[in-house]
Amino acid sequence: MRATDQPAGASAILRSHWRQGSKFSELPPELRPRDRAEGYAIQAELERHSDKPLFGWKIAATSEAGQRHINVAGPMAGRILAETVLPPGGTASMAGNAMRVAEPEFAFRLGVDLPPRPTPYDVGEVLAAVATLHPAIEIPDSRFADFVSAGEAQLIADNACAHLFVLGEPATADWRSRDLVEERPRITLRGETFIGHGRNVLGDPRVALAWLVNELSALGITTQAGQVVTTGTCHPPLPIASGDVMDADFGDLGRVSVRFE
Repeated sequence: MRATDQPAGASAILRSHWRQGSKFSELPPELRPRDRAEGYAIQAELERHSDKPLFGWKIAATSEAGQRHINVAGPMAGRILAETVLPPGGTASMAGNAMRVAEPEFAFRLGVDLPPRPTPYDVGEVLAAVATLHPAIEIPDSRFADFVSAGEAQLIADNACAHLFVLGEPATADWRSRDLVEERPRITLRGETFIGHGRNVLGDPRVALAWLVNELSALGITTQAGQVVTTGTCHPPLPIASGDVMDADFGDLGRVSVRFE
């Protein structure tokens, strides 16, 4: 039988390492989540201890490269806390960051609530609820020293490797008429240029967005108006170091950058 305080106890350990920028091997057996549901229950405690409204949601491992990076079979949802969001062109601290990668992403801000329901939302319904599209950069990390072997349930409990997030300005171009699958953002880092591809994000960033909404719906969670959903990296995670600047140019859909120190 599981301890009734399992989510709170496991979350307290993870929050402590998050605040300190430290790493540990694994949760104690009596607190370790056995499945995705228990992982999400632990993750939910993180939001309850934030003194600001939830900024939004992230999707980890939407690409095959991302799944290989953390050794999982499919995507996972995580919370973006307001205190982890940096301004465009801001500076991200590398202190305590062991993963040391950054990811260019398509992000969507919802204009209306999408509450839980018995039947899944389709892509069209979810897109109709979107207010704006944004270029974004996610800087993930894990509290587990060996995140490759931590396993899916523990990584979900660890907020799906959420760490820092940069949201660009909303796109002014008519993104709804575009095939985001074939968008190819140009990422500049250390004088090199890398080309992303919209299809790397679960085949289509819009499909990834619908996946997130339906994942939350199954958990009894409303994806709320005003919240941002970042859909996963459109390029394999790019290694970063102090002194680097990443610039992600999504063409007329916008541009966003971040400095690392």
